[in-house]
Amino acid sequence: MSFEQLGLKIELAERLAAAGIAEPTDVQKAAIPELVSGKDGVIVSPTGTGKTLAYLLPLLNKIDGSRREVQAIVLAPTQELAMQIMREAQTYGEPLGIRAVALIGGAALSRQLERMKTKPALVVGTPGRVREVSQTKKLSLHAVSFVVVDETDRVFALGGKSDVEHMMRHCARERQTVFVSATRSDAMKEAERKWQKEPWVADETASGNDNGLSPTLKHWYFLSDRRDKIDMIRKIVRHMKPTSALLFVNDTEKIGELLSKLRYEGFSVDALYGDTPGRERGEVMQRFRKGRTSLLIATDVAARGLDIPGLPIVIQLEPALDADHYVHRAGRTARMGREGTSITLITPQERFIIDKLEKQLNIEVAPKMLSEGRIVAPEEAGVRKSREFERKLSEGDRDRKDLRPARPQGGAETSPGAKPGQASLGGKPLFGAKPAARFASVPQAGNSAKPGNVTKSGTVSKPGTPPQAAKSAAAKPKPKADRERDRKNKGAPKWLKEKREGNTNNK
Repeated sequence: MSFEQLGLKIELAERLAAAGIAEPTDVQKAAIPELVSGKDGVIVSPTGTGKTLAYLLPLLNKIDGSRREVQAIVLAPTQELAMQIMREAQTYGEPLGIRAVALIGGAALSRQLERMKTKPALVVGTPGRVREVSQTKKLSLHAVSFVVVDETDRVFALGGKSDVEHMMRHCARERQTVFVSATRSDAMKEAERKWQKEPWVADETASGNDNGLSPTLKHWYFLSDRRDKIDMIRKIVRHMKPTSALLFVNDTEKIGELLSKLRYEGFSVDALYGDTPGRERGEVMQRFRKGRTSLLIATDVAARGLDIPGLPIVIQLEPALDADHYVHRAGRTARMGREGTSITLITPQERFIIDKLEKQLNIEVAPKMLSEGRIVAPEEAGVRKSREFERKLSEGDRDRKDLRPARPQGGAETSPGAKPGQASLGGKPLFGAKPAARFASVPQAGNSAKPGNVTKSGTVSKPGTPPQAAKSAAAKPKPKADRERDRKNKGAPKWLKEKREGNTNNK
């Protein structure tokens, strides 16, 4: 079946053919005719199956390029995904004379407002920035008759729900609304009921046979002590020799150490985290796509929606926090029918997380180890190494069962939000654990604070200091310069904070 037979204009079919896309994917065959007919739509399909063109082509097919007003909006949770959609919109909208403008948080607002003067027909952006521009009266929503929310589950999870709903209330009453994701969360289902009218639904996960992962994707795990994980990454990359690799971390505090150690070992490596400035983010991705850097360290938020053609492997320094995070990490490779490998590094105590992922996603995560210059299954490494591998796993299971709730002084494996015997990563309980009530701050082991009164704000007073006095001291406002520094440092990794502190002290 050709794209023209699906109801698309000949200009789009010709541009697709010029880009080397001769036939539609399964999700495109199913979605395009329904969306061209004007129905609301829900597309839930594994990453790398062609979801972007499945909604973008019908959208471009509907837009009138001669009208000088915004007729369609596509929202995405991250800057990078929005820019990827923007590039596709420009490529396929050009033969139809459709102008598109990107409204993305982290980029210069003044420049984006200037571009809005060109009267684009399509806007692609992040929810917060689109709302901000609409409130300046530079973006009129009354004529918007086609709305797409890509990665819908993550848009709502990252706090974009109110921005999306604000926009929906101001768009045309008779509009076509499309929600797109690799996983269908409860928040997404609620949005469908609220904002769509009898939508056409393509949910490949509804039957329970599809987990949102490509069938050409291999899942491996390597056993490693926590202190040896960076060295394990070095060995894996040296052995596999991938053209490029994406390295996931749960905690931005680890990025600085990873960067310095991997660069010391001779790897070309860059990092991408949630607060990376827009221009720097673009430069990092450009270097990675062009092969000037072979390793890219990223957090889950930063890498959401990344489309890196031909990416052969994904390495997870720590296990994903839940099944959805694993799907979106592993889904960066093995896209569009290509082969790929998702590698997770675990300590013996983290083996239970692999068990949960296997059960929830209906996958097999195969154990692997390095032996004599090869990556092999434990049973292929010889009797001695195989027994050593099993011994470590057994000891890890025993150690995990002995875990107790964390004391206020803290421990690496549990958190105040975790139940007895339940492990956590990065201070977050794993697999749906509900956080407990917040606790007042208590001096950590090794802190310089002396024993004293703990106030409601969490500050610690000196011994004998009346609580009221401690409260007054805590309420004393910080100087403006300190407040500005704290605002910039919010969410930044430790190494970046130290760098900024050093620049401030040198002034």
